[in-house]
Amino acid sequence: MQVPTDCPFCTLPTSRIIDRNRVGVVVRDAYPVTRGHTLVIPARHVETFFATTAEERSGLLSLLDGAKQQLDAEFAPAGYNIGINDGAAAGQTVPHLHIHLIPRYPLDRDDPRGGVRWVIPEKAKYWP
Repeated sequence: MQVPTDCPFCTLPTSRIIDRNRVGVVVRDAYPVTRGHTLVIPARHVETFFATTAEERSGLLSLLDGAKQQLDAEFAPAGYNIGINDGAAAGQTVPHLHIHLIPRYPLDRDDPRGGVRWVIPEKAKYWP
């Protein structure tokens, strides 16, 4: 497969990479939601999580574990959101799979309940 020259994740400068293994890399998000917002990105240009191989999934989850340990040590967040926007309808703007690891901190939102459900605000609050 030819690597797209216009894909920002296929052309990442090595200076942005904070960890890597055979199947992927870890970088800090260029537009962070919170302090330490990190991305885990497969090395192979693949648009969707569902097109990854079992080896890629395992390697990406290993990178995710390592990124979480590093964020725990550096920022000591109180929690995390882990997310994938898979497809344009789900909000994916870069058509190269990437896993968001978003550290969460006390009071970074008035009421964090509902977490990722807030992508559709009118459906987020399901408690009385």
